[in-house]
Amino acid sequence: MDARIQNVRLNAASNEQLMALADAGAAAFDHTATLQVEPALAQLLRLRVAQINNCSYCLLVHHAAARTADIPPAKVETLTAWWETHLFTEKERAALAYTEALTRTADNTVNDRVQEAHDKMTMHFTEAEILEIVAIVINMNIWTRLKLAEGAMPGT
Repeated sequence: MDARIQNVRLNAASNEQLMALADAGAAAFDHTATLQVEPALAQLLRLRVAQINNCSYCLLVHHAAARTADIPPAKVETLTAWWETHLFTEKERAALAYTEALTRTADNTVNDRVQEAHDKMTMHFTEAEILEIVAIVINMNIWTRLKLAEGAMPGT
């Protein structure tokens, strides 16, 4: 990463319980964890959460991770409008829709969207894989919110 990160709001590391929660999720489900879900798919989901939550720190980290995961650049570059492309498989589309439904919980129609997204997931993933995707999305949401709370801002 060629940008220097500065926390402009607070230092979450000073709260051991908060960091234990975040670190446990990272150890089990971050971009270096061994998962059943395809690494490229897991990385697309992480990057999409970072995009939705506008976490500049996470965007830097997960764009770099997407490059090392050998995700085609066109997929990375169009991820914010994945539904408007023919680049993503039906399996990826189901996982991305599910990721968005879980991440955008403030949407007042989320209940219908979660059920519909879950139903599509069952066509492509086992229950164990769906649970792993849930954990990936929850973990990324924890980290994006933690980094936003810290004010983890990239600069030169």
